[in-house]
Amino acid sequence: MHVIESMPKLRETIQNWRSADESIAFVPTMGNLHDGHICLVKEAKKVADRVVVSIFVNPTQFSPGEDFDAYPRTPEDDAEKLRMAGVDALFMPSVEVVYPENAKSFVEVPGLSDELCGKFRPGHFRGVATVVCKLFNMVLPDVALFGEKDWQQLTVIRRMVADLNMPLQIIGVPTVRETSGLAMSSRNAYLSAEEARLAAVLYQTLLAAKAALQAGNRNYAAIEQAQCERLSQDGFKVDYFAIRHSHDLLIPKPEDRDFAILVAARLGRARLIDNITLSL
Repeated sequence: MHVIESMPKLRETIQNWRSADESIAFVPTMGNLHDGHICLVKEAKKVADRVVVSIFVNPTQFSPGEDFDAYPRTPEDDAEKLRMAGVDALFMPSVEVVYPENAKSFVEVPGLSDELCGKFRPGHFRGVATVVCKLFNMVLPDVALFGEKDWQQLTVIRRMVADLNMPLQIIGVPTVRETSGLAMSSRNAYLSAEEARLAAVLYQTLLAAKAALQAGNRNYAAIEQAQCERLSQDGFKVDYFAIRHSHDLLIPKPEDRDFAILVAARLGRARLIDNITLSL
């Protein structure tokens, strides 16, 4: 596995693969890798000749007061996991490589970026869109893979790629869960043993809302309110519990049949997000 920190070395590696007519899949991450990330790598290996993974904790997607400095960083363990998974190149750029001095430009997807997590994390999705666009321009992949756990992020990236005519395919990979149902996340490291046990309730509320929709209930506000109350009673501080149209995250109409049920809530030090989608 190539471990690359500079743009010239990345360009050289990519060019060598291109000269051999090899396709490239890309998995961008912020490190502290878990089985969910390795699942992305496994899927990437199915769709391309070469796999590039990046590790970059992106400062521009953290709002003031968030956990940028405390975000778990485990580069040596991450590199070993990626070697074992058969990754071809690990790209680990510095902040200075990704954001050259006096950089002023940014990428933003209005509308989609302002809802749900965007309301509670101002500027977050502008930071996400900007860094993902930059990484795409650096790696020049044919396909990029993202976990479906952050459905809003995946929706924003798909919209950006379509709007800017980027010549690559975006693949969403289903959420990997603990046996309790808790979605795997780097921020799960913030949970105590008791909090981790309780955190499984988050997934249970999503399943309850899904069952209500499948039973024909179209009182979206009442379903949302019931699950918010359940989470609050169990000690969560709920940012939102929302039923949206799965493709554009708009509030669904009674006749809609494609849904995303999304939740964000705080438990102890951790801000947890999760979702499930369904088509009726």
